[in-house]
Amino acid sequence: MNQRPLYLPELGLLLYLLRGTPGAERLLAVLHTARVTELQVGGTGSLRFLSATPNPRLGEQLATTQFLDEDGVLVLVSLYANQAGELHELDCWKVDDTPVKRIPAF
Repeated sequence: MNQRPLYLPELGLLLYLLRGTPGAERLLAVLHTARVTELQVGGTGSLRFLSATPNPRLGEQLATTQFLDEDGVLVLVSLYANQAGELHELDCWKVDDTPVKRIPAF
């Protein structure tokens, strides 16, 4: 399991998704130190956030959006918290099941 910091396009997407959500200030404050793992090799764009919470489980959906990838295919995005209210997963799904080519600037 390779862990890494957020890339700038991912960070921009998260800032966009979190604005105006309950608890946004607390979640935004930890983005600069967040560590993630990619959920699937091959560039789907989906990430799991590493957590100090033992056995983190999927909690509530915090935000959703969508964008067109550079090839014109729709990408659906959902951001989830874990049961402790921490960032848990950024789920990106391209409707034709191909890898996401580029996250646009948000």
